[in-house]
Amino acid sequence: MRSRTIAAAAAFGLLALTGCGAADMTKQSSPYADAHGAKTVTLSVQSWVGAQANVAVAQYLLEHELGYRVDTVQIDEVPAWDALSQGRVDAILEDWGHPEQEQRYVADKKTIAPGGELGVTGHIGWFVPKYFADTNPDVTDWKNLDKYADRLRTAESGGKGQLLDGSPSYVTNDKALVKNLDLDYQVVFSGSEAAQITQIKQFAKEKKPFLTYWYKPQWLFEQVPMTEVKLPAYEEGCDADPEKVACAYPHTPLRKFLNARFADAGGPAAEFLKNFHWTTGDQNEVALMIADRKLSPEQAAERWVKKNESTWRAWLPK
Repeated sequence: MRSRTIAAAAAFGLLALTGCGAADMTKQSSPYADAHGAKTVTLSVQSWVGAQANVAVAQYLLEHELGYRVDTVQIDEVPAWDALSQGRVDAILEDWGHPEQEQRYVADKKTIAPGGELGVTGHIGWFVPKYFADTNPDVTDWKNLDKYADRLRTAESGGKGQLLDGSPSYVTNDKALVKNLDLDYQVVFSGSEAAQITQIKQFAKEKKPFLTYWYKPQWLFEQVPMTEVKLPAYEEGCDADPEKVACAYPHTPLRKFLNARFADAGGPAAEFLKNFHWTTGDQNEVALMIADRKLSPEQAAERWVKKNESTWRAWLPK
């Protein structure tokens, strides 16, 4: 996901996020983006539920406190940078690190401007369920994973242990890690965040062992406690060559980016989005309402807003 992409989860109510219906911005442009002089904003929304939580709260406050019309559009991570540069969307509220795009559009072309940190630190890793780690504590060291490959084998993993991933569109290091660490495992794609959650919950219900790519922040840890497997320590640049990477994923302060014209001339909306800054706990609270309690994003945002006025008041333009 995220630097490392997650794409695909209409199952979490993505359509309900938008004021006029979500659009595939890979091929289509929103009429509300880059609309000079109009009180309209278009936000890019990624398919993982934490990103949807950001957008839901930002949209609710932009509409109810600042009087804007907000459109949201679903785009995979890398195409979203292209759309942002071209003014087809105005802002990305959760970026997990795309150095190539940042160099091209922020540093070189200057068509995208940094929007500040979101306040949440993201981390991707490999995880096993706590109930399995408690009885097999050495499984949390990658050097011992092959010892458990037989127990982690599935019908889909071709005689090897299974490393469960999400969508094939996620930009991950997992295949390279399995190869470069010489592990007896096969990366198996569930298809989406929603499908991966369903599979993890099923494993947990049956108390079966599993090894999965997963990430923080994520509300699922509250329902299925998981323990991270220690991969070789991350060092700056160790993941520079995606074919040779053999180290853990970094801890990444998640950031916001705005279309450069919008950042300069977007008025109160741009100022509000630059000010938008909350905690992992805040994001997980809204995400849990959307994904697990099945509230619409707007309903979840409204509940959070009513409880946290002292937080969001500071985001409003002075």
